[in-house]
Amino acid sequence: MDRGAGAQREGDTQGGRSGTADDPALDRLLIRAADGDEGAFAELYDALAHTVLGLACRVIRDKAQAEEVTQDVMVEVWRTADRFRPARGAARNWVLTLAHRRAVDRVRSVAAGRARELRAAVREQERSFDTVAEEVETREEQRVVFRCLAHLTRELRLPLVLAYYEGLTYAEVAEALSMPAGTVKSRMRQGLRRLHDCMEAGS
Repeated sequence: MDRGAGAQREGDTQGGRSGTADDPALDRLLIRAADGDEGAFAELYDALAHTVLGLACRVIRDKAQAEEVTQDVMVEVWRTADRFRPARGAARNWVLTLAHRRAVDRVRSVAAGRARELRAAVREQERSFDTVAEEVETREEQRVVFRCLAHLTRELRLPLVLAYYEGLTYAEVAEALSMPAGTVKSRMRQGLRRLHDCMEAGS
């Protein structure tokens, strides 16, 4: 049997014949699975997959991703069952520890991906701003705005550009720039004051 095949069972089969198995029974099933007993693993899957899915849903808060994590976890259980040591804890806790670790890893992976996207947007916005600032604007008001923005330091200019030209919220700007939201708000207020003073002087 392909050790990943058992993980294709539906995660909502907790009500099956092993769904009410107690911890000692689960321990025995996991030990038998470690010896290659496919039937024991099938019973273990029926008993714990739904619980694993529930934990993954609570951590990830996305059912589709939680279902993927559940399958990954049960495949890992089948492949690494020989690492289970009853003296160190119950099979249920061992499986749920694997599930929690996998779910947290998935959340971190998704967050890291979003952070990478935001950083890329920051870099692209800086390039876009530099390009636009160099162009000759047809409307005087735009020329004044871009000229005054260009006079701001990068620390004051970039939060304003992200917020007003990219439509990011305070929290998203803070995440993109890897700084506290309070710092972002302070810099935006300072930047707006200087921008206003510059525009007034140039009008």
